[in-house]
Amino acid sequence: MTGEPTTHDPHDIENIENIENTENTGGSGADRASGGGRPQPDDRLRPGTAVTPLRAGLHLRGRRGSLTLEGSTAVPVVWGLLEEPLRTGGLAGFREGLQPGSAVRTAADTLLGRLADHDLLIPAPPAVPHPDPAVARWIDATAAHPDAAAGLLATARADVLAHDPNSPPATAAVRALTAGGVPVTLTPDPDLPPDRILLTVRGAGPERAVAAGRAGATGYVTAPGSTAQARADAAALEARLTHAADAVDSAAEPQPRRIPGTFAALLAGAAAHRLLCAAARLPDPATEADDPRLLPGIPAVLLADARPARADHHSWLGPERIDADRRVRLAPPAGLAEALRRIAALGEHRLGPLPAPLPGDLPQLPVPLAACTPPAPAAGHATTPRTLTGGGPRLDLARLELFCRAAELLLGETAFTVGADPGHARGRALRHTAARRLAAAPHSPPLDPARWSGHPQLRHWWTTLTGRLAVPARLEVHRAAPHAHAYRAVVRRSPQGPGREPGPLLGEAVEATPGDAAAFAALAAVTAVRIAAAAAPDAPPPPSGGAAAPLAAAGVPTAAWEDPGWTGGWLADLAGREEALQDTLHRLYGAGPATTPPAPAGDSGLAGVLHSFGFTVLHTAEEAR
Repeated sequence: MTGEPTTHDPHDIENIENIENTENTGGSGADRASGGGRPQPDDRLRPGTAVTPLRAGLHLRGRRGSLTLEGSTAVPVVWGLLEEPLRTGGLAGFREGLQPGSAVRTAADTLLGRLADHDLLIPAPPAVPHPDPAVARWIDATAAHPDAAAGLLATARADVLAHDPNSPPATAAVRALTAGGVPVTLTPDPDLPPDRILLTVRGAGPERAVAAGRAGATGYVTAPGSTAQARADAAALEARLTHAADAVDSAAEPQPRRIPGTFAALLAGAAAHRLLCAAARLPDPATEADDPRLLPGIPAVLLADARPARADHHSWLGPERIDADRRVRLAPPAGLAEALRRIAALGEHRLGPLPAPLPGDLPQLPVPLAACTPPAPAAGHATTPRTLTGGGPRLDLARLELFCRAAELLLGETAFTVGADPGHARGRALRHTAARRLAAAPHSPPLDPARWSGHPQLRHWWTTLTGRLAVPARLEVHRAAPHAHAYRAVVRRSPQGPGREPGPLLGEAVEATPGDAAAFAALAAVTAVRIAAAAAPDAPPPPSGGAAAPLAAAGVPTAAWEDPGWTGGWLADLAGREEALQDTLHRLYGAGPATTPPAPAGDSGLAGVLHSFGFTVLHTAEEAR
């Protein structure tokens, strides 16, 4: 060893074992190259890693993430000794020069272990590295096992298929693949559209393919797959993007007949990058940024725009699912936030098969409102409203309800019920069945208001309806059946004048307690009044009450002071009563809805898409007859 650390607290070098990771994004050590977090004698620092010493720590930035280690002033000093051996491949000699068991040796090994844990160390170069230094450096910066990746690329052979081999996309793809160190053959394919290219690679593994092209002003790159899957995805993407562009602005100026050169280079380079990563079994570029919008397990497509210049990935499943990885079925979302992530993916304005419920310019007080416009329904079903508008105790709950309602309308209105998970779907279906049955049955005497008028959520929404909005209304609560813990609440406009018939229905709800039912009915009434005042064209969808409460409360701690007067506390209470309410409604109204059979592997229908994204589709036999 040529030097000892001197510019630190002499006691602090022993504290280096207690350094903490205060930041860690990007790649983890799940597929680390250095063997379970144990640094090897021939390890070296992953190329491209930038390092910034801190006063009592170190900040490292690699290709797939960053890491900050803090807690000891000895960290930057020890790093000063380690950096050169790690970058030059001299780690083994450096460690041999340190006395075994010494504080410096222990500190160095601790620091090396943290780097290995976070995939910042890789083994020594293979005996026969890739002949192109730039390609070898890219492999070292990206691969968990650089030698294996280099071997796969060494045997790879690529083809670029294009309608016109001299087009900018085709020539740009050839350049990009050649720069990646793979021999390329350029082949004309008159069956391809002029703006589409198909890149394929063969080697040690199965053939992989990626398609790139343009539809209107938007370019795309498909996820890697078989050649048949890439062709099917490209055709579906072009159809979807063209339809989306026409829906936004049918009077838009015509697009140029050929892709501009810079835009073609962007698309071809992205396609070549994805194909080379697939050939070398490297992480797909879509996963490198840890984009929270992308859903693990769902393939991602790249969408790019020339003006303004932008490119990002989106979770998407095409209608033809040929490859095994396209027949994915996610588990139900664990909570409301995860359900909304999936709704955002399914409602992406250019790719999604369903509309995204958004607040737009609707008023958000006194009740949050959202709206969405479903596409035309399937043939043979009743005409659906052009726009769905609804509200809820919170905007996220309103968005979830509207999404499920839009999916039901597209599936067949009354024959299906959609939910984020089985419990949510079952709760929605049973409430709708109970409300319909109770509305048609003779009314039992209403409950004494003293049993429900003290509910804090009811007081809030009833005061909003009759005081702030000045709507004359009557509220009644009825027990669903003798001795049953289920209640239906109904809000109607007060009759104008003595002897008049009851006014029109403003809101209703079925819940486990009379106070909860009254509160949701009042909330539904406020929503209906505000939708009408906002000139929304259609009536709100049937309210689902507390069906989403278990989702909203899952994993969300409730403070001791959050009683039912707070929305969070109310949802937590509702979640605790939901299972018993569903059991009661099931007992009162016979067989409940049953989950539809799993979608077949090639199912391209909306039910299959919802199943793939983890949503539940229930079929109610009574309504389907």
